[in-house]
Amino acid sequence: MPRIKKILIANRGEIALRIMRTAREMGISTVAIFSEADRKSLHVRYADEAVCVGPAPSAESYLRSDKIIKICKELNVDAIHPGYGFLSENTDFAQKVADAGIIFIGPSPHAIEIMGSKLAAKQAAGKYNIPMVPGTSTAVTDRTEAKKLATNIGYPVLIKASAGGGGKGMRVVNNEQEFDEQMDRAVSEALSSFGDGAVFIEKYITSPKHIEIQILGDQHGNIIHLFERECSIQRRHQKVIEEAPSVSVTPEIREAMGRAAIDVARSCGYYGAGTVEFIMDEKRNFYFLEMNTRLQVEHPVTEQITGVDLVRQMIHIAEGYPLTLKQEDLSIKGHAIEARVYAEDAANNFLPDVGTLNTYVRPQGNGVRVDDGFEQGMAIPIHYDPMIAKLITFGASREEAIEKMTRAIDEYQISGVQTTLPFCRFVMKHQVFINGQFDTNFVNHYFKPENLTSEYRIDESILAALLSASLMTTTNPLKAPSTDLQAATTSKWRERRL
Repeated sequence: MPRIKKILIANRGEIALRIMRTAREMGISTVAIFSEADRKSLHVRYADEAVCVGPAPSAESYLRSDKIIKICKELNVDAIHPGYGFLSENTDFAQKVADAGIIFIGPSPHAIEIMGSKLAAKQAAGKYNIPMVPGTSTAVTDRTEAKKLATNIGYPVLIKASAGGGGKGMRVVNNEQEFDEQMDRAVSEALSSFGDGAVFIEKYITSPKHIEIQILGDQHGNIIHLFERECSIQRRHQKVIEEAPSVSVTPEIREAMGRAAIDVARSCGYYGAGTVEFIMDEKRNFYFLEMNTRLQVEHPVTEQITGVDLVRQMIHIAEGYPLTLKQEDLSIKGHAIEARVYAEDAANNFLPDVGTLNTYVRPQGNGVRVDDGFEQGMAIPIHYDPMIAKLITFGASREEAIEKMTRAIDEYQISGVQTTLPFCRFVMKHQVFINGQFDTNFVNHYFKPENLTSEYRIDESILAALLSASLMTTTNPLKAPSTDLQAATTSKWRERRL
């Protein structure tokens, strides 16, 4: 079996660091690539070697597949790990890596291509009788026929880009009068975002839960699943809170969904780490949505409840080794929750924010994990995804994991940019989340900007305590502020711009 000795991580920030840490544990040296905007980033300093790939825009740096492969050749790199985003699900890149004689730590180009098209994925999975949302199995070419189908399915329906993701090229149609307008918008957005205007139609599940199954497959035909993740707390069709396991999934559904996920992976000869996504309706019927042929942002919650290092497994699989894990060896231990800490203003429609991290202090303690790529004094660049960190908590029960998450959010000190931390705390405290009766409409149904304004306003008593502490420190610099003051000035104060 080929032994990987050096890995280039074709990514940046927290996921690059996450991969490098496991590689270091395995005795594998690492190469970081970085844009001019990321020259001082943590992943650059952590790697054994680092090479600048171009200016800040990703099209001129992190998406330069030719330059990345050239660097690998020059530095005798054995393998490339793409992380997520950027080139991670790019069929051409995976093929170029293989053609260059470099190991791609991920699935085959064939699997990426099939699962990269929602239509091709549905057709492949359909051979295994995977539950599908009622709809078209091919791209819409005749609008008259499409309207008839929509009427037969029953409104509302969803028009979706075949090559889409992240909510782009996706339009809800409530009645026939809206059909043409929403179709035009979906096709236009699909073309501009993906260069592919193919769209299809399916029944719109009005109150869905978003459940996904983590799978691992080797190059010898062995495939296992590592249970489910609940990803229903979203804004703009993108996840903010994830947890494992799901409070809505029974052991029977978990087994059935796990088998379905393995069959989806088998339908394209999948190996590596991947995620099969499903939607679940109010009656707990589940339907195949898509497959992500890469490591997911939310993979840490699966690692917490299974004790499996997914990056380590990906590397072993890429080396050609068979899985040492068997399905019967796996079990769920405890509960994990992840909150994505974005530089966004939740009170202003989650508008991305930019600035400098004037204060940046991570929470610590039992059951708290922070995956990030920033430190105090660093700027949040405008060129990339605005995620600052992933805050993960783990407890013996869901209740304990929620309690730890609330405490960790309160201890997370960030100033200089607005973040989603206040929103995440709002979720943790909301009864609908606590009792598990939420779905992907949580933000629309329960969240209003004033929810944060009232909870995170600067209390006059806190302000007075701060002024008092400041005066006390000035007159007697050796006397520290009281612990009562420290308790009062949690992240509710520090979250605001200073």
